Amino acid sequence: MPSPSVCAVAALLASPALGNPTRSLLNRGAMEADTSKASQVQDVFRTAWNGYYDHAFPHDTLLPLTGGNYDDRNAWGVTPIDSLSTAIIMEETDIVNQILKYAATVDFTTTKEVNSSISLFETNIRYLGGLLAGYDLLKGPMKNLVDDTNKAHVDALLKQATTLADSLSIAFDTPSGVPDDAVFLNPTRRIGGSTSNGPAGFGTLVLEWTRLSDLTGNKTYAQLAQKAQEYLVKPKGKPEPFPGLIGYTVSIADGTFQDQSGGWGGGTDSFYEYLIKMYLYDPKEFSFYKDRWVTAADSTIKHLASHPTTRSDLTFLAGYNGQTINHWSGHLASFAGGNFILAGVVLNEPKYTDFGLALAASYYETYKQTPARIGPEGFQWVAADGGSPPNGDQADFYQKAGFWSFSGGYILRPETIESLYYAYRVTGDNKYRDMVWEAFTAVRDLCRAKHGFAGIRDVMKKDGGGQDNFQQSFFLAETLKYAYLTFAGDSAVQFHGKGGNEFVFNTEAHPFRVRH
Repeated sequence: MPSPSVCAVAALLASPALGNPTRSLLNRGAMEADTSKASQVQDVFRTAWNGYYDHAFPHDTLLPLTGGNYDDRNAWGVTPIDSLSTAIIMEETDIVNQILKYAATVDFTTTKEVNSSISLFETNIRYLGGLLAGYDLLKGPMKNLVDDTNKAHVDALLKQATTLADSLSIAFDTPSGVPDDAVFLNPTRRIGGSTSNGPAGFGTLVLEWTRLSDLTGNKTYAQLAQKAQEYLVKPKGKPEPFPGLIGYTVSIADGTFQDQSGGWGGGTDSFYEYLIKMYLYDPKEFSFYKDRWVTAADSTIKHLASHPTTRSDLTFLAGYNGQTINHWSGHLASFAGGNFILAGVVLNEPKYTDFGLALAASYYETYKQTPARIGPEGFQWVAADGGSPPNGDQADFYQKAGFWSFSGGYILRPETIESLYYAYRVTGDNKYRDMVWEAFTAVRDLCRAKHGFAGIRDVMKKDGGGQDNFQQSFFLAETLKYAYLTFAGDSAVQFHGKGGNEFVFNTEAHPFRVRH
């Protein structure tokens, strides 16, 4: 199947309405805080935290409809550790101290339940990322939040991160060094024995494990993650369907690719994200990751950028199976706008930033157009090169919106707000702040539950179609952090553009100090 029109993409990128965001960022002064809106985001964070602390602490997750709890992340307390960096950035001193005292007590050498499977990916981005970011922030620009009596708890964050990584490191004990995503610590240390892993599964380790090596002086952590990463940046096996764009499944036995399916959605997303973020972390050592990102980005613009037949003004990212393009996307992929925006500024390449701005605004339309004013988990469209429009009510909706939902749930995800955050930081254009505010208030109002915040079942219903009974830890770690930072004033942790960044965010929005 032929790819979406390159000419259409070029015309979009040349649009004068987008201007030159890179230049505007470099010449722009500090942004003014909107303290009223920032405060309202903080209020939601406090409500979510207090609901968890009152009804679920120290378990992993709050069940916000019933006030119960659920241990979905090995009973190590994922909500407090995932929430720590947000609490620090918001200067919620009491919450920070509650979490610090707790984090020092977690036993990361075992699990409370026998045969409890530990996800290397999820544990890395939430626990390891949360511990390292808390340490970097409280040893750096936010050190005044902690008084002398709690400084030992800050040091404990790094010790706990090291202990956790030591526990997880057995995942790399495979013939190729491609890690197994499943780790078990109780009753014995072992891995799950899977035959495959995916690009996001082990391509979203290199930032955290390299940072841990830098903080501890132990190079082993970085070496493990970077060796695994080599299989992704120098792929073998099934050939890339487009330059820089890789498949979905990698053999743990020999590191070869087993298929040619992919895109910027779940399973591959944060691999691409980390390529450019490693360059931001250290542009000298990781320039080859940047080169790999550029190759993937150019192929994405050429082959995956897609415009719905009823809304040619929108740009979504299609998926692929070989060189067959699939016109579907989802909430997870909406982070890509922010990733392109970041890259364009850091690389001084406006074409990437402009493309990212187009993506950010387009994926926001999935919020703006639905009855719930929140984007669906999965959606699709028809492009000029093929496909069939939907029937019935969905057909009328597609005419207006340029997409239709095939998976209408919303589980408190951050990715659309994340991209709009970068759009605002780069352009200073308040329209992106307005978009964040509309998205945030829709989530706040529809997802408010008795004891906290819950996902909704169908964004195609004005009332959300009912709520699930789960307050995701990433709601506090990511969704509320990006919303808050959009309205907060300039600080060390904010994205500052080329050459001015002190921190880089992991895929869970945990900020790490960049190398100097």
